[in-house]
Amino acid sequence: MTSQTISKAAAFCCGLFAVALSAPALAAAPRLLEHQVPLALDGSGTAWILTSTALVLMMTLPGLALFYGGMVRKKNLIATIAHSTAAMAIVTVLWFVAGYALSFGTINGAANNFVGGLQALFLNGVGTHTAHALTPGLPEFLWTGYQLTFAIITPALIAGAFAERIKFSASVLFFTLWHLIVYAPICHQVWGGGWMGELGVLDFAGGAVVHVNAGVAGLVCAVVLGPRHGWGRDNMAPHNLAFTAIGTGLLFVGWMGFNGGSAAGANEIAAVAVFNTLLAPAAAAVGWITVEWTLKKKPTLLGLLTGVVAGLVAITPAAGFVDAKGAFLIGLISGPIAYAGAVWLKHKLKYDDSLDAFGVHGVAGIAGALLTGVFANAAINPAAEGATVLKQAIGLSGAMVWSAAGTFMVLMICKYTVGLRVQTEAEIEGLDYSEHGEALP
Repeated sequence: MTSQTISKAAAFCCGLFAVALSAPALAAAPRLLEHQVPLALDGSGTAWILTSTALVLMMTLPGLALFYGGMVRKKNLIATIAHSTAAMAIVTVLWFVAGYALSFGTINGAANNFVGGLQALFLNGVGTHTAHALTPGLPEFLWTGYQLTFAIITPALIAGAFAERIKFSASVLFFTLWHLIVYAPICHQVWGGGWMGELGVLDFAGGAVVHVNAGVAGLVCAVVLGPRHGWGRDNMAPHNLAFTAIGTGLLFVGWMGFNGGSAAGANEIAAVAVFNTLLAPAAAAVGWITVEWTLKKKPTLLGLLTGVVAGLVAITPAAGFVDAKGAFLIGLISGPIAYAGAVWLKHKLKYDDSLDAFGVHGVAGIAGALLTGVFANAAINPAAEGATVLKQAIGLSGAMVWSAAGTFMVLMICKYTVGLRVQTEAEIEGLDYSEHGEALP
């Protein structure tokens, strides 16, 4: 990307921002926007979602950064952590500019089937006394911030598929375009009043929106970029499983806010979701390690940690819709299924998903979403009434097609502008030094 192109892009962004600031009718809206209602403050719920927002942000930094950072080779640790950090910075700015509007806005008073409206660009009209119609007890700024943390972690998860070989400039452009073209529309289609929500697809905290979306995108990235230099020949074992273990712990704790906060209040559904989020990953770790121990004769720490994450992924769409027995079975089933996706399928089809973004998040997310249709219990949550595997499958199919097509388009834009992969010499040297000019001693 030339300096002239960057200057033009910066000038355009500054001009767009100036236009937004000069629109007093939007900045100080005399009436509520179409998606808003007057705030009816739920104090306890607000306190819980404030806490949950911090917990979910911790999942990306430092949780995912350490989880992924420990699994790459030492020469790529800094570059891998930089992906999570860049995702946080880029998506936060985009969410303020347009992401929130495209995800949760409405058009002409009604939710569009595929993407939201533009009334809330730059958060125009969002005030201290407004709430989104979906969460009338929460200040809209809080709902905006909480949903932002979900938008942050989703592209950061994809980075696990292209780790150790992508240009940093390509990852920056990818995160930017992918958020607007893929994440925001799918978020709207499921949670913002779009066609999946209207169909009755259940996704309590991001099975389709976050994990299946990121997993499918990761698979497309892995195939398009091709394998790392020396893949299948060189030793590419994790350089520091202690980092990965710490990252898993931070992800696990943060997931209490990820799933528990998705109840949008301090209530009985939040309590169910938190307990299920404790139980399912434990069961998944047991399922994963049983298969691994049987087949490979060794129970590995990496297997235990990956099983925990697979269980967290699988319970995410179901957390507030199933009872404890359902959560246990979802975890127990998803562990071996994720093992098959991360170990057997990857080697069978010969694609280099560096850190198993598809094998864990995609495969476990699909399993959890489908099993939500099996175990959803209206006695736990009335919203589970009428849930079916067919509805879940239709919703998943839509999300997967949108994610795959959108991701491929974004990758092609990156390929023919800044390029995708580093040179072979730079990859052998390590991305820490070749891309960032930094290296561990």
